[in-house]
Amino acid sequence: MINSGFEHLQNYLDRTAQTELIEDVRKIIAEAPLFVPAMPKSGKPFSVRMTNCGPLGWVSDKTGGYRYQETHPVTGDPWPDMPKKILDLWADLAPDFPKPECCLINYYQPDAKMGLHRDADEEDTRSPVISVSLGDPASFRIGGQNRRDPTRSLRLHSGDIVVLGGDMRLAYHGIDRILKRDSGLLPERGRFNLTLRRVNLAQ
Repeated sequence: MINSGFEHLQNYLDRTAQTELIEDVRKIIAEAPLFVPAMPKSGKPFSVRMTNCGPLGWVSDKTGGYRYQETHPVTGDPWPDMPKKILDLWADLAPDFPKPECCLINYYQPDAKMGLHRDADEEDTRSPVISVSLGDPASFRIGGQNRRDPTRSLRLHSGDIVVLGGDMRLAYHGIDRILKRDSGLLPERGRFNLTLRRVNLAQ
């Protein structure tokens, strides 16, 4: 059980589990296509494309900013249900916490990155954030709860899981770059990242 601090669980998913999870991701994308979010105010597009599954999805655009909503911003349809494999993963790693309400799926093309940020749009910051890497390796940067805190870099490989919980739940983190090493998992290359989050406090 993981419920506090920062954890890097290397090779948590074997190749079979990775392949099965990617199949689920592609089914989600077929129903809820990848879209390009934009920064609040400036409208600058992200370098990643994303979609979601579960009751809520995380979105961002120029006028509405960062938020969760029940529908896809392009199609207007509800998000697909969260696959059992994803729910089982949460149950294995965070059994004492309420079920996740959002699985954010980011697709990083080989030239994509994600600046330092923290997951602070949720009402429930007691439950951990669980992040799954699938595809080509990435250089991941992790800091502290303040943007100016020292950071360190580590490499995430396909099948690795990162958990942010406890004092590290609101830590700043980001992806510096996708490494040019083919994992063999994705024919299109690049990397998928699945981030599981509980949004609302349980009643």
